[in-house]
Amino acid sequence: MQESAGNPETGFDLAVIGSGPGGYEAALHAARHGMRVCLVEKGPLGGICVNWGCIPTKALLRSAEVYELVRNPSAFGVIAGEASFDLAQAVKRSRNVALKSSKAVDYMLRKAGVEVRQGTAMLAKDHVVEVTGADGSKSAVVSRNVIVATGSQPRVVPGLEPDGKRIITSREALIMKEVPSSMIVVGGGAIGVEMAWFYASAGSKVTIVELMPRILPAEEAEISEALKRSFEKGGIRVMCGARLGNVQHGEEGVSADLLVEGQEESMRVEAECLLVAVGVTGAIENLGLEAVGVETDRGFIRTDALCRTSAPGVYAIGDVRGGMLLAHKASAEAGIAVETIAGASPEPLVEALVPRCVYAQPSVASVGLTEEAALNLGHKVIVGRSLFAASGKANAYGQLEGFVKLVFDAESGRMLGGHLIGHDAVELVGELGLACRYGVTARGIFDTVHAHPTLSETVREAAFNAMKTI
Repeated sequence: MQESAGNPETGFDLAVIGSGPGGYEAALHAARHGMRVCLVEKGPLGGICVNWGCIPTKALLRSAEVYELVRNPSAFGVIAGEASFDLAQAVKRSRNVALKSSKAVDYMLRKAGVEVRQGTAMLAKDHVVEVTGADGSKSAVVSRNVIVATGSQPRVVPGLEPDGKRIITSREALIMKEVPSSMIVVGGGAIGVEMAWFYASAGSKVTIVELMPRILPAEEAEISEALKRSFEKGGIRVMCGARLGNVQHGEEGVSADLLVEGQEESMRVEAECLLVAVGVTGAIENLGLEAVGVETDRGFIRTDALCRTSAPGVYAIGDVRGGMLLAHKASAEAGIAVETIAGASPEPLVEALVPRCVYAQPSVASVGLTEEAALNLGHKVIVGRSLFAASGKANAYGQLEGFVKLVFDAESGRMLGGHLIGHDAVELVGELGLACRYGVTARGIFDTVHAHPTLSETVREAAFNAMKTI
């Protein structure tokens, strides 16, 4: 454990730049070690995740779920009047959820004794972090160690520069006052898929344009195809292997040429607005990284397995470090960085064991290797599958879409990966992550008693299906 409690010569034991899930977790973890900690944040506490990402997005998606349910209540024996969607109220609720979460972060930090400074941070030599307040005032934080947790920012695509009205980013999509009649979503990753499903559920005519051969290209091909079918059944147009050209926008909306791979001629598409969701890059600008010797690589900070940068005493965690850009990965890296600072020997993060979730409905969750990745690594694999349609709980809830796919090593029997698509399938990924981490076999999962009736029984049935092929 770090013995210093803020030596006057160094001021703080740790300065954290950024208060997202990685930043505030690092500050809290360090405080529990007895370190004197200062956290610098230029915006609301909680960072992008709490204020403009994970939390408000999930609140909006929940509104869409409720709307979809009340539009067809009679099958459940509920008689209700005609339903309509109030986007302004849904946005108001999501902002309140975000505000409450931000206040919770503030409370936890102050209770832990973390000093919070509002302002823009810049690294300087001699372990100094210069802080500029919104009013232009300047102060300095002297610290033995610094953790950079500044997150990410949307990637700008030439020809698709956002104007905040017709060409928008996810931030504008979270605070729209009215549901657009139509929307083009450029990007079929997690953000694009979630926003497409939300606005389609709210009443927009949505088209997804994805450059890769399928949406969610990092997931199991079967999962991506199942989600595409579900979206198309729900009225969402999904165009893969496609891109936009000659994009024009004005007061009436957006128009562009849609070019699809394998088709010689383009088609003209129009919409009220266009959402750019093509990924992000690290928020590394104006941090003074070069001045203190922190190396970067293609828009992200370069680190070793323990989150150490090329500059002594400077660490980087979360989106700014690259790799999987996920809040829970940032939180895990916070623990690794702080434990390293404290003199411990933490285990490096294994990215394959970080769960991935997409919160549309049906939702998608996965952890570990896909079947294709396992084969490419030289594994002989055994695959087990089970449909949610066979689940008593899924039938009781009226949510029959989706399946579980488990991938095992044929020689050792150990689980390599787990993949799900179905209503609230994200809530099942914890068991699969545990199984992958400890190499549980199909027999081990099957022999574990699963409560009845629960959706988790479908995981057990997928394990049994794998056992039958051994």
